[in-house]
Amino acid sequence: MATTIAKGVDASVYARRYADVRSFTERLCEPLATEDYVVQSMEDVSPTKWHIAHTSWFFETFILKPYQPDYVEANPAYAFLFNSYYTQVGARHCRDRRGYLSRPTVAEVFAYRQHVDTAMQDLLESDDETLVGRLARLIEVGLHHEQQHQELILTDIKHVLSVNPLRPAYRTSDAVAVKLATAQNWVEIPGGIHWIGHEGEDFSFDNERPQHRVFLEPFALASRLVTNEEYLEFMDDGGYARPELWLSLGWQAVEENGWSEPFYWEKKNGWWSVFTLGGMRPLDTAEPVVHLSYFEADAFARWAGARLPTEAEWEVSVAGISRAGNFVETELLQPAVAADSERGGLQQVYGDVWEWTQSQYLPYPGYRPPTGALGEYNGKFMCNQLVLRGGSCATPATHIRPTYRNFFPPDATWQFSGVRLARDA
Repeated sequence: MATTIAKGVDASVYARRYADVRSFTERLCEPLATEDYVVQSMEDVSPTKWHIAHTSWFFETFILKPYQPDYVEANPAYAFLFNSYYTQVGARHCRDRRGYLSRPTVAEVFAYRQHVDTAMQDLLESDDETLVGRLARLIEVGLHHEQQHQELILTDIKHVLSVNPLRPAYRTSDAVAVKLATAQNWVEIPGGIHWIGHEGEDFSFDNERPQHRVFLEPFALASRLVTNEEYLEFMDDGGYARPELWLSLGWQAVEENGWSEPFYWEKKNGWWSVFTLGGMRPLDTAEPVVHLSYFEADAFARWAGARLPTEAEWEVSVAGISRAGNFVETELLQPAVAADSERGGLQQVYGDVWEWTQSQYLPYPGYRPPTGALGEYNGKFMCNQLVLRGGSCATPATHIRPTYRNFFPPDATWQFSGVRLARDA
């Protein structure tokens, strides 16, 4: 993730991309009232105001302050308030107390954002393209970092609104015509030696590198994601009451948390409803099941006589498949029913839901974290996390790649995470 000298960089391209990414973040905030910006409903959720400030802090800390000698901070206290986990940068405010920050106000945070944007645009529109070229990789990191927080703004505000007894909608959405999911079939993938991981000069995070070889036995992947209807069958068969289906830690989570259905599901008068960013609505059984923990995904796979894929199996399987999908830009903000397809093969590879794999989030062979504070971006989290692949309906389309490795602890449910089954050949 270190900066690199990029020859022939067109600074205007970065200026446009910077403006596009930053404005899209603000577009995602348009449906919110001022009161919505400040709530922290659990430790894993950050207030929207904090996301707005932290993404600005990132550009200020890693680009403006080191490389623009004339840059003046909007407020020196923000370095403490809006640092996340970069211990090499300095002290930071407690993560679980971000919701305590009634000040700075939302207006002051947006003013801070504008302050940073003005300085960044001056840099990107300057005549010093050598400097922009030298910072090209670092600027890309900042933009992709912001896209990660665009997704978090949606996942976090969904949780914030869900705990409100009024069940308010983030944004009203048009009703989607109910349709049947396409039939599931199995796509056979040959075994052998394969290459995975990112290679080339285009952007990737450090944890996607280096490219390396893996050996796979023959296997098969389900052609589409698991649906709500299929998950209901698991529940009706006592899935949450059968310890033989669960990992030990998973069964412990079931007992301690009282899990009996996926997160955001509610049953009233014999009918299931689900909380969405469009508010409460009846459960669409044809949609992909979403907001599952790794433990639930794994238990369902065992019940179905299958398993979860490894991240290597997933990446090898999607080689050559278009990156089109149901991303945040479609504005559906909910996983979509698998479309009818006559071509066969894998569907819903990108978008809709992040797909749990059975792979621990670990370094690839030969991986070395970058030096400096940005080396803390990915490497120090390589413990007690599971890898997810493919992006979701809250992921920006330009942010995802076949090699992209998302990661969460196995009990996380507030992300848009779901299941694609795998089995041995």
